Amino acid sequence: MASILVIEDNAANMKLVCLLLRDAGHAVLCAVDAETGLSLARSDHPDLILMDIQLPGMDGLAATALLKQDAATAAIPVIALTAMAMKADHEKSRAAGCDLYIAKPLRYKELYAAIDSLLIAGKS
Repeated sequence: MASILVIEDNAANMKLVCLLLRDAGHAVLCAVDAETGLSLARSDHPDLILMDIQLPGMDGLAATALLKQDAATAAIPVIALTAMAMKADHEKSRAAGCDLYIAKPLRYKELYAAIDSLLIAGKS
């Protein structure tokens, strides 16, 4: 079981992701904007972050860059979640520091595989 922070402003997507994560046995922290997500990441040190890219105010790429620049949160893996599945978007997410990139709509098997691969990599 891992502690996973979900930063997602769409209520339906948040509900789905949290349900999938809890069904897989993970503890879930939720934030509806980047600022709240950054605060939770710094205070609770989750094992992994699922970051929506299109957020109100500060976007997910800017938030990820801030996390990766902070020694306290730099090692937390970040999976970008986005409906924008263009090659340039994938490259931007990598440049910001995202470890993986998953296009919406979410496919639960792909989500679980991505989470498992990063959690296993973090333990080794």
